[in-house]
Amino acid sequence: MNKIKASICIIVPILLAYALNTKFGNVPPVLKFLNPFTGFWQNAERTTVKANNEISLKGTIENVDIAFDDRMIPHIFAQNDHDLYYAQGYITAVHRLWQMDFQTRFAAGRISEVVGKKAIELDRYQRRMGMVYGAENSLEGMMADPKSKEMILAYTEGINAYIKSLSPSKLPVEYKILDFKPEAWTPIKCALLLKQMSAVLAMGSDEFYMSNIRNKFGTDVVKDLFPDYPFKEEPIIPVGTKWDFKPLPIPAAPLTDETATAAIKTKQKEEGIGSNNWALSGAKTASGLPMLANDPHLDLTLPSIWYQIQLHAPGVNAYGVSLPGAPGIIIGFNKDIAWGVTNVAADVLDFYQIKFKDDTHKDYWYNNQWKKTSSRLETISIRGDKDVTDTVRYTHHGPVVYLQKVKGFSKANNIPVGNALRWIAHDKSNELKTFYLLNRGKNYDDYRNALTFYTAPAQNFIFASAENDIAITANGKFPLKWKNQGKFILDGSDPKSDWQGWIPSSQNPTVKNPPRGFVSSANQSSTDPSYPYYINWEFSPYERGKRINDRLKVMEKATADSLIKMQTDSYSIHAQNILPTILAMVNKLDLNATQKEALRFVSEWNKYYEAKSLAASVFDIWTKRLQFDIWDDEFTIANIPMRYPSRNRTVQLILKEPNSKWLDNINTPARETLADLVNEAFKFSCDSLERKYGPIGKSWAWANLKHTNIPHMAKIPGFGSKLLVTGGGKMTINALGESNGPSWRMVVELGKTPKGHGVFPGGQSGNPGSRFYDDMIDTWSHGKLYDLFYMQSVDDKSAKIISQLKISKK
Repeated sequence: MNKIKASICIIVPILLAYALNTKFGNVPPVLKFLNPFTGFWQNAERTTVKANNEISLKGTIENVDIAFDDRMIPHIFAQNDHDLYYAQGYITAVHRLWQMDFQTRFAAGRISEVVGKKAIELDRYQRRMGMVYGAENSLEGMMADPKSKEMILAYTEGINAYIKSLSPSKLPVEYKILDFKPEAWTPIKCALLLKQMSAVLAMGSDEFYMSNIRNKFGTDVVKDLFPDYPFKEEPIIPVGTKWDFKPLPIPAAPLTDETATAAIKTKQKEEGIGSNNWALSGAKTASGLPMLANDPHLDLTLPSIWYQIQLHAPGVNAYGVSLPGAPGIIIGFNKDIAWGVTNVAADVLDFYQIKFKDDTHKDYWYNNQWKKTSSRLETISIRGDKDVTDTVRYTHHGPVVYLQKVKGFSKANNIPVGNALRWIAHDKSNELKTFYLLNRGKNYDDYRNALTFYTAPAQNFIFASAENDIAITANGKFPLKWKNQGKFILDGSDPKSDWQGWIPSSQNPTVKNPPRGFVSSANQSSTDPSYPYYINWEFSPYERGKRINDRLKVMEKATADSLIKMQTDSYSIHAQNILPTILAMVNKLDLNATQKEALRFVSEWNKYYEAKSLAASVFDIWTKRLQFDIWDDEFTIANIPMRYPSRNRTVQLILKEPNSKWLDNINTPARETLADLVNEAFKFSCDSLERKYGPIGKSWAWANLKHTNIPHMAKIPGFGSKLLVTGGGKMTINALGESNGPSWRMVVELGKTPKGHGVFPGGQSGNPGSRFYDDMIDTWSHGKLYDLFYMQSVDDKSAKIISQLKISKK
């Protein structure tokens, strides 16, 4: 008996120690996490900041000075390029190491290493889409250029210098919760981050859905409901702009490019990723010099996707935002120029139906002969389980993403089975060189030269200079295609279906100093139909671009405040277009008391998506339900995934085709009219709001329905923001959704000394225990911007400096 008791006394503590130091599911190892010396307690930062610090690091050539302002934004003063990017890597890691680590693991398909087998399909998807393959090719392009190579190697050294200095107690709290440790940074991680941006901005693909629609309804219906140019448009390059070049011959389309396919579920095209930018010439500003504004719309997270920084060294003094994990400044300004970006949505991702010889998938039919595939073995490490090796077959087009249908994984829904992926992000590229040159640019010629190095994701690069030039260019490496090549799945056996070359970068759509005195973009069509090349058949809806242009056309003697206020404009062009028509169709005699009250609010609405607006809530649900009522009966068919026609085509139908056959619900015996659908949708909107928020009143406010908040990047509870009571909507300039919207608002006034203003919804620190984790959110949600301290020296007295760090060479 004594032996048994003794054994229990030995075994129980061992088991208990094991249990308390082991991660189970989503629960961190309790003992390690609560340890007062190494656990999460150590991540609570002091409210005061030490004014002066000095460290010695082996990797620097000369001393580097870093000044931190009152929002903990670093202003780096280096004596050479190597030290500038070394210090940028080091200090970005100080503030954002876990974010940098996690997002590059995500891009590489390595999340299973951290969270176990529940992430296996996500990791497979990333590998099968060729993310690592593309990063390897991009890295080759970067390393072939001496300056880009110096940037990426120095940045990597700086990150690793910080990682080596970390003790277990100082690890970011997410490492402690998820129970893993940082690994050494490598240059491929910088490339992976840029590939992830390409995936976010240019991985959408509709050809699967469009092929099914054509197979179901025929070519005429596709031409009618999915036109190549929208009913209403306000192109980025103004109508009437002359194309001052001789275009290349356009490749001939095959006699037929129809390829049958089938699959999973209907998709309503959703707005998510978007952006605004514009620049005013000096003729329209109070100062007589240009101003530039940019607010890229992305998924909002804590930590923020952006990191503010100033980079100063011989030949460069630039301020703006960087991507944590990549050197240089992506959006910003220097003393001579300012620049910004919005997404082009170019068609640079195509699927090719592959005919395999047999189930081994070693041979495929191409150009009337069998051609060999190559294999890439992707080994996925899984925490708590055995490694999994996934074999991905590659054709000359690219990877065959899926050879069989994947169930229960939504990202696979728009991937056709047995198709090879041709994606520009797989090609060798060097986007870093573009930003290296822009950071140092002095004029329009420098801007245009910098853009020649840029491949993907295609961006509308806006520009303004102290020389009083403004410009915008839809820029990227665009394949030379026949019209609509890639609107449908392509024939992988026909060489004529391959990409046949490239649009010369000098012939990308661009305009400089247009007569109207401004340039702008909001993800709408790049050009009118006169542009000789095919970029894509569909872009984002025109409403944001229309509202921006309407306001800029009448703007005179503009100031920074004019543009800051405009960035939070919430007026709805969509409501302007259709509200009078659908209001007139509502049968007031068939409404209950709540519905009549809601109708009164909408009838008196000013068409602004303001936070307290009840009418905005009613209108938003009403019009989305109306689009559903019009299209869902025809475009939802089991096992045949399709998508609805665009909002623009729906508006055209409502305004111009009130007797269209598409208005009838084919699933009912009666013949429905537009008025029937308008009334059903209106009642549905009111009933939905009443069920969720109770009797009509303040609780119906648009801010409650929109529910804007900023979640933690890994969705860790408690690390996200509070609910933000703010206006805006996806169709307005202030394009805010639940957790998607303006990720960085910037306004720059050019002059002898430029004045910058900016804010993002978060903070410089990635540590939830820091007061700099989310200190800018309230300013951002109220539509205000901070003045940016564009320092001329480390001792510049105009900046509010709270701390300084000197990095001395060993």
